[in-house]
Amino acid sequence: MANRTTLYDRTAVITGAGNGIGRAIAQSLAARGCHLALADISDAGLAKTVQLLDGAKIRVSRHKIDVADGATVPALPQAVLAEHGRVDLLFNNAGVALSGTFEQVSEADFDWLLDINFGAVVRLTRAFLPHLRASDDARIVNISSLFGLISPPGQTAYSASKFAVRGFSNALRFELEGSNVGVTVVHPGGVATKIAENARRHAGTTNAEAEQQLERARRVLTMPPAQAGEIIVRAVERRAPRVIVGGSAKMMALIERLAPVSYWTILKLMTPRS
Repeated sequence: MANRTTLYDRTAVITGAGNGIGRAIAQSLAARGCHLALADISDAGLAKTVQLLDGAKIRVSRHKIDVADGATVPALPQAVLAEHGRVDLLFNNAGVALSGTFEQVSEADFDWLLDINFGAVVRLTRAFLPHLRASDDARIVNISSLFGLISPPGQTAYSASKFAVRGFSNALRFELEGSNVGVTVVHPGGVATKIAENARRHAGTTNAEAEQQLERARRVLTMPPAQAGEIIVRAVERRAPRVIVGGSAKMMALIERLAPVSYWTILKLMTPRS
């Protein structure tokens, strides 16, 4: 197997392809001649992504799916194979956010987030892995988060889900070592997506609190999705096992490694308004 992955004429499945990082990944892959199976819960989002890919000389299929629906996910590989005949890459990108401390967030909302952010990664990996094994050079790319490396207060559900993605990805990589299927785990930080805008909020959130949360998000989520998508796709090309997206994310990850218990105190001193 070569030292680098060639994406031309490959086929990639991307969940959460209707906006944000998923859409940006699709655009970066399309620029390299990679065929795309785009999956999302939003028809309108998928249509917009397809429109942005207009002119690319690739095959593009759209698949409306709720990745939390365990009954429909197993059928997705056959739908993709019917359109493309093969699968070489799986980008588990779909994700949601939830505001509130552990005590504020309901059990139902906590479980809802875990089912999408982590449960869907497992379901989709299980569904596609036999087909990825049929490729001569396949890769599973799981989108974790900076919050899969550090754990801020108010993010118990989200951080738990993203740490789970990280642990699952690392163990799976070791299990698949020596096979034709590689695993990359991605930790984006500060990407300007709509995840904060679309976040589910606990029942006691006031309008003023919601606006404050959005304003804090706007201050830190500044990297253009296109830049993040390109970083991720380049990491896939060089078969990187892990990629941290963004300079501030790399800095915070380093501080956590140096001070694994007290890092949050250090980060608060560095960014008092966050």
